[in-house]
Amino acid sequence: MSIDFAHNQSIAEMDLERVLHPATSIADHLKNGPLMIEGGKGVFLRDMDGKEYLDAFAGLWCMNIGYGREEIADAAADAIRRIGFSHTFASQSNEPHVRLADQVLRLFHETAGADHLSKVFFGCSGSDANETNIKIVRHYNNLRGQPKKKKILSRQGAYHGLTTGSASLTGIELYHKAFDLPIDGVLHLSCPHYFRFGEAGETEEQYTDRLIAELEDVIAREGPETVAAFIAEPVIGTGGVLLAPKGYYDRVQKILKAHDILFIADEVITGFGRTGQWFATGTLNLKPDIVTLAKGLTSAYFPVSASVISDDIWQVLKSASPEMGPFAHGYTYSGHPVGAAIGLVNIDIIMRENLVENSGEIGTYLLKTLRARIGDHPFVGEVRGLGLMLAVEYVADKESRKPFAPGTAPQKLVAVKGIENGLFVRPMPFGDVTGFAPPLVLSKAEADEIVDRYAKTLDAVTPELEALGK
Repeated sequence: MSIDFAHNQSIAEMDLERVLHPATSIADHLKNGPLMIEGGKGVFLRDMDGKEYLDAFAGLWCMNIGYGREEIADAAADAIRRIGFSHTFASQSNEPHVRLADQVLRLFHETAGADHLSKVFFGCSGSDANETNIKIVRHYNNLRGQPKKKKILSRQGAYHGLTTGSASLTGIELYHKAFDLPIDGVLHLSCPHYFRFGEAGETEEQYTDRLIAELEDVIAREGPETVAAFIAEPVIGTGGVLLAPKGYYDRVQKILKAHDILFIADEVITGFGRTGQWFATGTLNLKPDIVTLAKGLTSAYFPVSASVISDDIWQVLKSASPEMGPFAHGYTYSGHPVGAAIGLVNIDIIMRENLVENSGEIGTYLLKTLRARIGDHPFVGEVRGLGLMLAVEYVADKESRKPFAPGTAPQKLVAVKGIENGLFVRPMPFGDVTGFAPPLVLSKAEADEIVDRYAKTLDAVTPELEALGK
């Protein structure tokens, strides 16, 4: 095809000719064109036509400190002027990278009761961090003389990234079907979501019993000598803001420990205040062997991720090093000094402005207000959340919890109408769910505005929902 390189086109037209967008319907994009975002401040974004949107999803769960923070720009500019780049291969290091590792570990030790966590490996995205975790798990068991112990257990509805390995850990068919995934060695357990998957007459405790029995059966069937790790988002995010049923994690962790299976807590979304505490590791009393971080680590002002490993894993790696040689894994941008400098200022802002506490307080208010405003809507099945991580799940029939027919996707109708009403919410790809995850700087007045715009949106699409539900 011929491309107009003379640039006699609008930016939107250039986008259509030149860009392959992630997680986007090519057909819809070519038909409707891009929404070009020009700027933002706090919880609001502005498109190139000057229209303002209230971003009730913090970009992609990630703009924790909000848009347009001058301190972040200053930190980036200073780091670029001082060094710009320094790799961390072959023992080379830089001060911001070291200080960010120190701060991450300090927060885990002091706020989450996780003083067993020992070292931090930095990458660029949650996807590559979980790719790193897969390799660390394999490396660890090879060094321990257990080469068969490589399988990883995940859950249906989980989201752990979209590289080959991390997409395999993800438990959403949409991300598998076109790419010959998942790879061998990844097994998916049932989704731990009582509202949608609990059976008629089954209590939440009985539902937990069923999930635990499945976990034990899979380990027995595969052989514990072959199962290396269990990965879980403490609160499943992209799957629909799914809160685990009563007693689930306490019982899961006991089984993992009994079978020498590592626990990977994917806190890419839940980390850095999203749940109302610094980490869901502390919120839910978890003792993970590896923690995955990204998003809130820099509030997305720079692509930085982290794999945080326990001292037990570190001791195995360290002891084997004289014979094994280098830890032969890394990325060009691991420990990037500009990203690390931004991460440090980001964490300082979260601390100084009490954004973790604000997440818990305003999240509780937003959840209560949503339930009061739309909880009785005939097509709303459940309104749930933890901190500033909330969801509305739709049903075709409220009494029976009957879902809408596959492929009808009521949440997409809501998202499109929301944009018309100046509101960004997320249509989830696993179940009929609208997600909310505003920046942690959200005020009570802005929470009210989210509810107002969302209620207006839901009212506007109700006739279409009625048609879909028949």
